[in-house]
Amino acid sequence: MSEEYGNDYVTLTDENGNELELEHLDTLEYNGNTYFAFIPAEMQLEESYELIIMKSEEENGEEILVTLDDEDELDEMFQIFSERLEETFEDEMPEE
Repeated sequence: MSEEYGNDYVTLTDENGNELELEHLDTLEYNGNTYFAFIPAEMQLEESYELIIMKSEEENGEEILVTLDDEDELDEMFQIFSERLEETFEDEMPEE
């Protein structure tokens, strides 16, 4: 997959040439890897959503984003990102 970074949005192109626009929510360095959390760009944070978690790998000297094939790794990263994002949005909510 190739990626284009701009503001908080990324357009990914898969191996079939299909493009998907995602909103970048968070980046995390963990166990020597860089992980990214996204949601589809057309979604609102208030809506129910499934995080899209990818990690950075180097291929032929170029940085690419790849999906996580290891279920344990995916589960662990989902838990970490969910907690981080929950804390972030709780801090941004105005107190009544």
